[in-house]
Amino acid sequence: MLDKVALYLQDSHDLRDGLDYVKYAEEKGFFAVWQAESRLVRDAIVPMAAYAAVTDKMVIGSGVINNWTRNIGLLAATFLTLDDLAPGRIVCGLGAWWDPLAANVGISRNKPLKAMRETVEVLRRLLNMERVTFDGEFHQVKDIELDVVHGNTSPRDVKIMIGATGPKMMQMTGEISDGAVLNYCVPPEYNHMAMEQLAIGAKKAGRTVDDIDRPQLVVCSVDHDHDKAIDTTRGLLCQYLAQQPHIAKASGVSSDVIAEIQSILGWPATHEQIEAAKHLVPTDLIYRITASGTPDEAKAKVQEYINNGATYPILYPVGGDFKLLIDTFGKD
Repeated sequence: MLDKVALYLQDSHDLRDGLDYVKYAEEKGFFAVWQAESRLVRDAIVPMAAYAAVTDKMVIGSGVINNWTRNIGLLAATFLTLDDLAPGRIVCGLGAWWDPLAANVGISRNKPLKAMRETVEVLRRLLNMERVTFDGEFHQVKDIELDVVHGNTSPRDVKIMIGATGPKMMQMTGEISDGAVLNYCVPPEYNHMAMEQLAIGAKKAGRTVDDIDRPQLVVCSVDHDHDKAIDTTRGLLCQYLAQQPHIAKASGVSSDVIAEIQSILGWPATHEQIEAAKHLVPTDLIYRITASGTPDEAKAKVQEYINNGATYPILYPVGGDFKLLIDTFGKD
């Protein structure tokens, strides 16, 4: 049995049902819940607040929000507020976002490494309840602080983690953050690169890779019917490989397959388009980059990610049987 397991929730369920899933996961011993924010569908902060209100022990993370669209003062105030709801249980997971979505809403992801570095530095100082002046390229603040009058004025224990995928961002993550949220739709051996780059970054900060938390998102389709679980995952991969190029690159899928899928899917992709294109996703890819199949098959695949450097899995349930996934990985 895994020491720690987390649940990942996105948008495939009614939001109120998500509260029931989270409460049930806590009852079954899940360590954490992470809320997605990627496509233009569901904000992470509102569900996180709801999870904080209905749980007592679970860690609650943003998995991940981008560092471009929230003013740094508002970002700090938001996580201060979440910490008020669940003191010591909140994790701010940040990511550099991705194109074409960022460009389509007017964000130029220029110098993403520098932008992330500035965000982490200023956010950490504000949550440490410092008065901050910072004149950076992406953040300019003058003499600001989280001016709590009624409430807790102590520095907040909010971990700042980065959803890094590429080697340069991974290296910087090892240097400046509390942890790396390792991506999904990658094979377990992808983690070898991640561990190497995290170690390089950690050394710059006088740390080792063991000082860096490394939870990993894992697409997980569990069903007692093996073929049904595989087919469900095929549809999800079809959409992600077409629309998120950083994931497609890390997955190792051929550019020809990606191009063919993209020629069928629109933006946003419809259910009909996904059904028409999902046959293009190779079955061996499903086995290689997801934990899909029967409960025993899913558990064995998740263990591969742990064996290759992840500290715990963040399980992304594909399909409707959330309870079966929680039962599969939870404690009796």
